[in-house]
Amino acid sequence: MAMAQLPQDLIEEILSWLPVKSLMRFRCVSRTWNSLIFQAHFVKLNLQRSSRNTHVLLRCQINTVFEDMRDLPGIAPCSICSLLENPSSTVDNGCHQLDNRYLFIGSCNGLVCLINLVARGEFSEYRVWFCNLATRIMSEDSPHLCLRSCNYKLWWYQVKCGFGYDDRSDTYKVVLVLSNIKSQNWEVRVHRLGDTHWRKVLTCPAFPILGEKCGQPVSGTVNWFAIRKLGFDYEWETVTVDQLVIFSYDLNKETFKYLLMPNGLSQVPRGPELGVLKGCLCLSHVHRRTHFVVWLMREFGVENSWTQLLNVSYEHLQLDQFPFPSISMIPLCMSEDEDVMLLASYGRKEFVLVNKRDNRMDDIGGFDGKYYWSYSYDYVPSLVLPYRN
Repeated sequence: MAMAQLPQDLIEEILSWLPVKSLMRFRCVSRTWNSLIFQAHFVKLNLQRSSRNTHVLLRCQINTVFEDMRDLPGIAPCSICSLLENPSSTVDNGCHQLDNRYLFIGSCNGLVCLINLVARGEFSEYRVWFCNLATRIMSEDSPHLCLRSCNYKLWWYQVKCGFGYDDRSDTYKVVLVLSNIKSQNWEVRVHRLGDTHWRKVLTCPAFPILGEKCGQPVSGTVNWFAIRKLGFDYEWETVTVDQLVIFSYDLNKETFKYLLMPNGLSQVPRGPELGVLKGCLCLSHVHRRTHFVVWLMREFGVENSWTQLLNVSYEHLQLDQFPFPSISMIPLCMSEDEDVMLLASYGRKEFVLVNKRDNRMDDIGGFDGKYYWSYSYDYVPSLVLPYRN
């Protein structure tokens, strides 16, 4: 039977299982196919049927400056999970380089979100862009968030960012957590993809938010490591374990709550970092300057679901930590059976495979000094448009 004779529903069913790269080529088959491929219901169907096991390594590059955001090269997704099975493969294959003028906030359902800050006299403007790397479609310039510099702490390290998907309202949201100098409160500003403005959704008491600038998206929330019951002026030596929390912002309810640390955390950790492994929130830190520890919250929001995944000595990792242990090590991904974990060691600029099953460590290559950070995200090529359809 010729393709033209097939029922439209059957054609749609067949196409929905194809990868994005193929669908982008098939747009030229006919106007009907071209229209179908970007229809909202087809985009969702294709996303639901796409593989969820693709990790990609994204890097910020120091020395390259793109004159226009549209000059960003397309990503060639390489599953860094394959390194768990084939350590001889190169980790550099398929990495996407980002200009350091634009802060990478995060990746969700195939969309990448970028932000930059422009100072204009007494005002500062935040701008965000959304880009689908598989289709090479980028959003137009979004509405600017214009703030008077004297009212807020606006240096990059003082502002927290987040990007995630609100499945209840089917929207993608950018979150900025800003420190108001006068009120001494945090203000949360939100921009929804396709909106014409930013919204101030809530304020909360001032307390230190630590670790990475970009919050970790899990289960419709964005999360940062924080210290409650303390103002901005504090000494780390005075912090106690019960003051350590995770500041969790709910994208749908537009509220926040605190999540507690693992019960097994006996002392204040060094260099704590939040991340995401297998779709779950994870916490990594240095313990007693001798060990690197990774925890996983198996059920989001349930504190007693914290599980210790890794507790390995720096001596066993063969990392030179004298006089201080490295705090710049993060877990990138792990195998389905959780026996093998891939770590990035920024002290030695190399990647390390930890095999818990046979207690083996393998260096699987380094990365060039021109890169100053790497991110590991669950990435799936999609047809999701970086603007409201």
